[in-house]
Amino acid sequence: MTMATETENNAPSGETKDIKDVKEIKEALKDETLDNKQQQEETKDASTKEVEKKDEAAAQPETPAPAPAKASSVHKTNFEKDIVYLYQFPRTPLLPSLSPYCLKVETWLRINGIKYENVDHKVKFRSKKGQLPFVELNGEEIADSAIILKELGQKFGKDLDAGLTPEQRNISHAMISMIENHFVWVVCWWRTKNPDLVLKGFKVNLQHALGTRIPNGILNFFFKFTFSRKGVRKVKAQGMGVHTAEEVAQFGCDDLKVLSDMLADKPFFFGDEPTTLDVVAFSQLAQVLYMEKDTPYTLRDYMQESCANLVGHCSRMKERCFPDWDDICSTLDLNTHLPKPVKQEEKENKEEAKETKESKEEKEGDKEKADKEEKDVEKDKEVDENKDKEKDGK
Repeated sequence: MTMATETENNAPSGETKDIKDVKEIKEALKDETLDNKQQQEETKDASTKEVEKKDEAAAQPETPAPAPAKASSVHKTNFEKDIVYLYQFPRTPLLPSLSPYCLKVETWLRINGIKYENVDHKVKFRSKKGQLPFVELNGEEIADSAIILKELGQKFGKDLDAGLTPEQRNISHAMISMIENHFVWVVCWWRTKNPDLVLKGFKVNLQHALGTRIPNGILNFFFKFTFSRKGVRKVKAQGMGVHTAEEVAQFGCDDLKVLSDMLADKPFFFGDEPTTLDVVAFSQLAQVLYMEKDTPYTLRDYMQESCANLVGHCSRMKERCFPDWDDICSTLDLNTHLPKPVKQEEKENKEEAKETKESKEEKEGDKEKADKEEKDVEKDKEVDENKDKEKDGK
């Protein structure tokens, strides 16, 4: 499970080569086992048919053969028009996604009010580029978070940076490059060195995440072994892995200081409204800030003690884009933002309650009617008695 980068390859899947070979052999044998009579007839008529074909071709203009039906290249074949289907990592009890890139795309979709649905794929799918996240829109796949934001922005006419000056756009580009090409590797270095703290700090339940019955103890063991080994290779190849823990921590603190100085006392990096830089910064800073308090982490401590404005920035983005944050983390539901269908049992209970209420009202109505009739009878009786008394008096 790659959490800090978008470059994990997907293992090959599909029909095995042996089955494919058997099918091809069967087809070949079928073609070669025509009976002699049929072979003779085909040989006899071959020249005649060839002449007829040439005559027909000369008599009629050529028409192009119909194009073969295009096979679906998406996982969500029963998609709805203009609904974005997002493929990402599962939820955790403290953070909607352990991948900053997945959190980035979902935050961007929410802040722009674009209709989307998370696909629960149990980390089984990757894009054609071998990445998470990726999205599917109207039967087409879009991979890589930066490209996703760009293409969806063009499709839906959304641009968070529309109000920025050319100079501000350049600054935004430089800051995003620092965050996604430097700071992210600082975080990745810590995760690959501390897989135990990753599982503990974010309360990761691999059994739920992978949709398997294998005990968490076994899953955790393999996670720590494979995640660390693969992560260490990537971090070392990038260059961050050759430094000491103190040096790497200092790199991260320096990046946080730059972001903190740039934000200053503004609500967002360029003023009162969030831009793409705010989305990117939030998705990365959340990976540092939102974990168990008793998990030792230098970057989180530095951020809380020396960059309080970044903590406030994360809170503002969280409140604006994820009002259902607590619901997400408590239920681990991928689609808390979507209305849930009413369960049959709940529907029956509501109908029963409605019937009970109507029955009660009906009974109360009958009682009121009976009381009224009884009063009317008594009144009539009283009138009759008064009449009788008047007669007697006369």
